[in-house]
Parts: sequence; C-alpha cells; structure tokens
Amino acid sequence: MKIYVGNLSYSTSSEDLRALFEEFGSVDSAEVVMDRNTNRSRGFGFVEMSSGDEAKAAISALNGKDVDGRPLNVSEARPKRTENKGSYRY
Repeated sequence: MKIYVGNLSYSTSSEDLRALFEEFGSVDSAEVVMDRNTNRSRGFGFVEMSSGDEAKAAISALNGKDVDGRPLNVSEARPKRTENKGSYRY
C-alpha cells in the first residue's frame, strides 16, 4: 500500500521517513519529494508498505502525530491525477 505523508519538516530525509514507518512493519520504499530546481524538500513524501494491515496501523498511529514540531498528515495515497493538457473548451 502506498502512503502519502504531508507536512514534513524540511529537514526530514528519506531515511528518517523510513525509520518512522519501520516501527509498524516492513517498508518497501520511503521517499521525501524534492524540488527539482532547489533540491530542497517539498514537505511531503511517500512510503510503500507491502502489508496492508501494517500500513493501516501506521496511518492510524502517525496521522496527526507531532514530528519535529509539525503534525503529520498521513493517508492512503491517491492515484496520480492525469491532466489532459492542451485541450481547452471555450
């Protein structure tokens, strides 16, 4: 299950994110999204866990939890939105 993690401290690394979720089970991947231009954190990331039960336990425990002075927003990730660019209706 893919998990969205928002409101991360800008100093949180992908390794920090992995360690936070490993308390709840096996983490397949953990990545803090970085800005392409500045190479700084954008304040959110994604974690993938193979067990749905472990992922749900992590979401339940970590949503709203204060980490580095910021309450996390943790939820199941939604599919990436695809936009039909270039087709405008007038």
